[in-house]
Amino acid sequence: MLLNWTVMILYNYFSAMFVGPGYVPLGWTPEKSQDCMYLQYCKVCQSYKAPRSHHCRKCNRCVMKMDHHCPWINNCCGYQNHASFTLFLLLAPLGCIHASFIFIMTMYTQLYNRISFGWSSVKIDMSAAKRDPRPIIPFGLSAFAASLFALGLALGTTIAVGMLFIIQMKVILTNKTSIESWIEEKAKDRIQYYQTGETFIFPYDMGSKWKNFRQVFTWSGIPEGDGLDWPVRDGCHQYSLTIEQLKQKADKRVRSVKYRAIEDYSGVCCPVTKGVKTFFTTPCTEEPRIALSKGDLILATRGLKHWMYGEKILISAADGGIRERGWFPRKCVEKYQSDSETDQPVDEEKKSK
Repeated sequence: MLLNWTVMILYNYFSAMFVGPGYVPLGWTPEKSQDCMYLQYCKVCQSYKAPRSHHCRKCNRCVMKMDHHCPWINNCCGYQNHASFTLFLLLAPLGCIHASFIFIMTMYTQLYNRISFGWSSVKIDMSAAKRDPRPIIPFGLSAFAASLFALGLALGTTIAVGMLFIIQMKVILTNKTSIESWIEEKAKDRIQYYQTGETFIFPYDMGSKWKNFRQVFTWSGIPEGDGLDWPVRDGCHQYSLTIEQLKQKADKRVRSVKYRAIEDYSGVCCPVTKGVKTFFTTPCTEEPRIALSKGDLILATRGLKHWMYGEKILISAADGGIRERGWFPRKCVEKYQSDSETDQPVDEEKKSK
């Protein structure tokens, strides 16, 4: 039985790794040219982003129905491998629970057979069992320590991977991905901020958990659809989500604040020279850092107490239009204000709080 767990776990793990999520074809455009106005354009892939697709910086491709990039499989979790990845998250805790049961019962029975009770003390002799049956494999002190260590790993894996499985099942039963859940939250924030009175309805929720489940898990193992066109609920159309993304992108430009670099920053993850608080509060994310030179202009879109995230404004034509986005220390920048006539920065206003 333990061998069966191992085979199924490894099969789904390597399927998620080597099958991959599926990528939007390079140069892809919608069938109707007028639909391009509802889609974002990817400069790297030189194509439009299909509905539910997102560009992955690690894979350097637009991924169909992208959920996230997983470092453990060194690939994205998306349209084609979402089912295999989720089954791996289910089978790994179940196999570890079985292994934990074996470890616990082994240690219990072997310790019980080695306990000697005296009038005033209890002794444990790990050299040999006092009673039959004797273990098939010699169980000494080193075996006990190894079993205890393995038990800790098994329980830790059960808790950690099991929580990931629960998170994945929550989004699957609503026919979403982790990214789409975040887009939906930002849609609510945008509507509340501007008080527009509109209501955002997630277009791909089929209204039934079973129907949503069937969008990912099928008997053939091949997900439904082609990864480019998706069934939508009544009252929505194929580009309801992409239109909301375009609105959020425009809103981000409006809310972004321009900053100017007043110190150089090399782009390291944990800068030592930018203060103790900056060093210990570095963002726990795989998102990149951007190097700054004194005088650089940055459009900041979000931030923490000691860090900010934004895009460097590239002026020279030699930059080739490649966007540089990432985190940088708040200590290295100050809010930029330009005079309407001279367009020169005003130094009176310091760093925002």
